Amino acid sequence: MLHAMRRTVVALATLPLMLLAGSSGHGTETGSQVSYFTLANGLEVVVIPDRRTPVVTHMIWYRVGSADETPGKSGLAHFLEHLLFKGTKKNPQGLFSRTVATIGGAENAFTSSDYTAYFQRTTRDRLKLMMEFESDRMTGLVLTDDVVRPELKVVLEERNSRVENNPAARLAEQMEAALFLNHPYGRPVIGWRHEIEQLTREDAIAFYRRFYTPNNAILVVAGDVTAQEVRQLAEETYGQVPRVAEVKPRVRPQEPEQEAPRTITLSDPRVTQQSISRYYLVPSYTTGQKGMAETLDLMAHILGRGANSRLYQKLVVEAGIAVGAGASYYGTALDHTRITVYGAPRPGTSLAQIEEAIDATIAELIEKGVRQEELERARNRIIADFVYAQDNQSSLARWYGASLITGMSMEQIRTWQDRVRAVTADDIHNAARQWLDKRRSVTGYLIRQSGSRDDRS
Repeated sequence: MLHAMRRTVVALATLPLMLLAGSSGHGTETGSQVSYFTLANGLEVVVIPDRRTPVVTHMIWYRVGSADETPGKSGLAHFLEHLLFKGTKKNPQGLFSRTVATIGGAENAFTSSDYTAYFQRTTRDRLKLMMEFESDRMTGLVLTDDVVRPELKVVLEERNSRVENNPAARLAEQMEAALFLNHPYGRPVIGWRHEIEQLTREDAIAFYRRFYTPNNAILVVAGDVTAQEVRQLAEETYGQVPRVAEVKPRVRPQEPEQEAPRTITLSDPRVTQQSISRYYLVPSYTTGQKGMAETLDLMAHILGRGANSRLYQKLVVEAGIAVGAGASYYGTALDHTRITVYGAPRPGTSLAQIEEAIDATIAELIEKGVRQEELERARNRIIADFVYAQDNQSSLARWYGASLITGMSMEQIRTWQDRVRAVTADDIHNAARQWLDKRRSVTGYLIRQSGSRDDRS
């Protein structure tokens, strides 16, 4: 999801909440020694100690993404992410990045529907320097037409390379627009081309002043540090940044009851592997009732994660009609999200055959539920993933940031494993019957050449 290049776009959040367990509650250092506190100016701070090497990951997360844009100005959150590298009065354009490169560090930034984040990874003795740079551009950005206009062209070229020249990405964009009938998740994070072309310096400045303020951000520091050290450094840097705006709670238009399945067909001569995908509208970790997101996470694992999953076994191994099949749950979102199922046919197999097999697999899940051994295997796999994830400092920082910025609490993160262990086979059966309803879905067909229905049969 996060790419090697700077200034990336992240689609609807995909970070697995399952890997966030084991943290402490507010203001304490127990369990995995994760600490949380808030500065006087409203900046929230999370500290994740990892003393194995003298390295730190420093991340600042803002509660603003593409779903917070003014209608008609799509792409503004991502465009501003680019512009934040254009310098301040204190630190001219390029100085921050050159400094990170000179000291052998790494940096990146990314935008999603719900958040924008910036990070650096460097040695522990440079942490305060990173905080000084990042806190300076929190409110001190300087923009002129001379830097804004060329960067708009960069964003448009990014859209060309990531979307216009990628048939699968174009199909996904159209499917999300069809899935979300009323919610702003239906517009692409990178923005619609005709609206990106109209963005201005004034749009960017107004958006910046509205959302970039310490009381709308979370600082996450993971690495060779203590909570006391981070608190002192944060007070000396971020703590000196005044609130510049009072940000209202994020209340967005919600989805009406969805009453009809939708289909999207995209044909392109560049398609080398035809495929079928389906999105189901479902609750996220933030919007679901207690235990529902954990249930959906486990259900998606059983249905389509890995070679032991139902879809892979039935379509790839047993029937031999697909080169790949699976499912995934995108639980980290402020509002409702989606479960995706997909399949790609072997030569000589039609998309209609793949769809029929997917439908049959889902129908069996809805009718008969899951076996206890399937549930235990999925549960063990998720918890094992959590254990392995703790070996990656940057991943832990990203997961904490993404979950907190989308409305989760430290207590919810801490008790995640208990909620997963409480999920029963009946819970999964009930969730399948409730949420795997075609009326809540969009099915997308990626085909070669002609867009007629015949190409799917």
